[in-house]
Amino acid sequence: MADAAVSPPSHKAQPRHHEGRCAARLLLEDGTELRGRAFGATRSAAGEVVFATGMVGYPEAMTDPSFQGQILVCTYPLIGNYGVPAHAPGPDGLPPESFEAGRIHVSGLVVSTLSRGYSHWSAAGSLEAWMAEHGVVGIEGIDTRALTRRLRDRGTMPGKILVEADPGVRELDEAPFENVFQRNLVAEVSIEEPVLYGNARRRVILVDCGAKANIVRCLLRRGVSVLRVPWDHDFNREDADAILVSNGPGDPKQARATIRHLRTALEGDRPVFGICLGHQLLALAAGCETYKLPYGHRGQNQPCLEVGTRRCYITSQNHGYAVDGHRLPDGWEQWFINANDGTNEGLRHAWKPFRSVQFHPEAAPGPDDTAFLFDRFVESLR
Repeated sequence: MADAAVSPPSHKAQPRHHEGRCAARLLLEDGTELRGRAFGATRSAAGEVVFATGMVGYPEAMTDPSFQGQILVCTYPLIGNYGVPAHAPGPDGLPPESFEAGRIHVSGLVVSTLSRGYSHWSAAGSLEAWMAEHGVVGIEGIDTRALTRRLRDRGTMPGKILVEADPGVRELDEAPFENVFQRNLVAEVSIEEPVLYGNARRRVILVDCGAKANIVRCLLRRGVSVLRVPWDHDFNREDADAILVSNGPGDPKQARATIRHLRTALEGDRPVFGICLGHQLLALAAGCETYKLPYGHRGQNQPCLEVGTRRCYITSQNHGYAVDGHRLPDGWEQWFINANDGTNEGLRHAWKPFRSVQFHPEAAPGPDDTAFLFDRFVESLR
């Protein structure tokens, strides 16, 4: 089914229009070319082509900083049907709860069918208008089932969305495919100056490697203040009760400054908690190894087993790298394991308050399956 739907490479396509939409092509590094129609911004884009399996949650996924530099393929065939909520920041400076950050982070969006109409009580506009406002291109009319199968078989790979009406399309078409993981994507999404949320006596340092806004909310709800600092900030010099290292995009080994500061933190006994990329950075600081997954874990229903209890939790995930859980330094042990493929999903230290998880407890897909991890983290401050 997959290969039959993919046409051979061709650069002789003529512009085609459908309902006023310009023709566009999705081109993969292996020569695969899929033709569709552009929507959103009239511009071409490049990035690593990845897929996510959620039936809902496209505003959350598109604003997730962990998708920086990536072209997102939505496997669910109907996207845009509930529009986009209002996205003005609240009085605390955080975006609304349907957004992980204040802007779109994906380089482009690939869908099977874009819903022309939308209906939802919270909708403030259409997905297409929101993307045009942020200068983000989409392509529809793609057989996303065939595309996803190809990415599963061959792994994620660099790609381009080429829009016929884009004046710069030829230049991008002729440019070599870019490996976005050679960039320090964390530096692209992190804040530039420290920000303080709340005024509680107990304080947590949030190392922003591309932090989701809900991490801040989950901490504030548990009665602590949050000092959010840039990815390369020396947080060891800050007066706080604990350190939380956030999620983020790209190859964890690119965030060298964060790893260096974490090594210093591990020499002490102040609680440290890592989430997603933060899990990988903590692991590297401890002496573990990381590696790139063939197509990553991106979805809302990833089952994870807690080592010792064998209890299974439903988790939300978005990462392309993993920690090698079979070669751990002395004092460290696996905490969670992915029930699908056996990859590592969490680490904990045997006697120090250092823990990390690969999944997102702030996402609460169950709706609150692993939110208790924030409770445990805040309790460790006492």
